[in-house]
Amino acid sequence: MLAPWVFFLFVGVIDLGFYCYSLIAVENSARVAAEYTAKSTSLSSSQSGACTRVLNELAMLPNVGSLANCNSSPVVVTATAVTGPDGSPATSVSVTYDLSMIPIPGMLMGALHVTRNVQMRVNP
Repeated sequence: MLAPWVFFLFVGVIDLGFYCYSLIAVENSARVAAEYTAKSTSLSSSQSGACTRVLNELAMLPNVGSLANCNSSPVVVTATAVTGPDGSPATSVSVTYDLSMIPIPGMLMGALHVTRNVQMRVNP
């Protein structure tokens, strides 16, 4: 009688672990891409450079290892040149990852979206 409860608890713990790992990985990848795009004003909106750094950081996540671009699900990366809060040039990198989870009827339906934004001042 306890076997179904133990099974769902086990599945929930595994899903929570994947979710936490994904949160950390997406935050790190956004930070690394922002550091790259903040090197100069010519790189501040480098979509391809940011994508390369993000894919390298997220390579261990499910469904990411074979991706060649960051334009569609499960990974979407945008890098834009913006003006920082102090009026100086800055870069903004947004990373979105669609995490596939084990569906638990009535609780989790199998997909979560993790989005992280990083804004960083561009080096003069």
